[in-house]
Amino acid sequence: MMKLDSVAAFVAIVEAGSISAAAKRLGLAKSVASERLADLERGLGTRLIQRSTRKLSLTEDGQTFLPRAQRILSEAAEATAELAERRGTVVGPLRLSAPVSFGILHLGPALTTFLRENRGIDLTLELDDRFVDAAADGFDAVLRHGPVGDNRLVAKRLATSRRILVASPEYLAAHGTPGSLAEIESHCGILYANRSADWRFGSPGNWTVIRPRAALRVNNGVVMRDTAVAGLGISLLPTFFVHDQLADGALARIDIGVEAEGAELFIAYPRERSASAKVLALIESLRRSFGDPPYWDRASDQSPSRNTRPPFEA
Repeated sequence: MMKLDSVAAFVAIVEAGSISAAAKRLGLAKSVASERLADLERGLGTRLIQRSTRKLSLTEDGQTFLPRAQRILSEAAEATAELAERRGTVVGPLRLSAPVSFGILHLGPALTTFLRENRGIDLTLELDDRFVDAAADGFDAVLRHGPVGDNRLVAKRLATSRRILVASPEYLAAHGTPGSLAEIESHCGILYANRSADWRFGSPGNWTVIRPRAALRVNNGVVMRDTAVAGLGISLLPTFFVHDQLADGALARIDIGVEAEGAELFIAYPRERSASAKVLALIESLRRSFGDPPYWDRASDQSPSRNTRPPFEA
């Protein structure tokens, strides 16, 4: 008789690319994951995965069985969630991916509230600044700061986010405060390494791209913020990274009369799986925790800028 945990092990091994990675994802010993795969193959009377010392590959039977195995797991999860909903509870495993810095600064505290509200959730959170493939990597949902261009995913907005120009008072005292887009280009910039043409100002369809001289390129917002606090240049950062530093004066907001392109915070889940009760409960809990407008924008609105020009109107 085919066991559900053996099917889960097979799917995890295929999605993770190795037995070791699948075992880690499932919270099992490698030997247990391997035995569950072997048990499934014995029950089906065929080999599903061809093993070698260098890689794993699906056999022809494995390729045929994989989409059915994924549907079996999806339907079992949906049935469990539906029964849980009928009992007024949300239970079971939930695997989530989020950017490192946002996860540490804001997501961790918000998830504490979510888990207190839903004691039956077994949450796995993986922090990673790369754009993980939610559909292929086995995540129930991923958090993204910015547009979600993958049509395999359904994206739901969690919170708005503005990006603002900031620098330390010491840097501005030494190099002057820019008052226009053109003046920005003569300053040292602390840039996000994973985006080209990242400094965009104006309005949709009428963007102006600025490219300051790079003092640093890095793929982590907290490092960018701390480098700006140290006085090495100007940075364009989401308010959720800098609201505390604006409040205590470690950073000053630079107003050049034009708004930077924003980047909203989204949660996305694979379209083929639809939204489970767990993901829907998570979305609502995070929205409540962040607020509308989110608390990081409310805090930054109360911080003085280095310029009194009126905000840009599209």
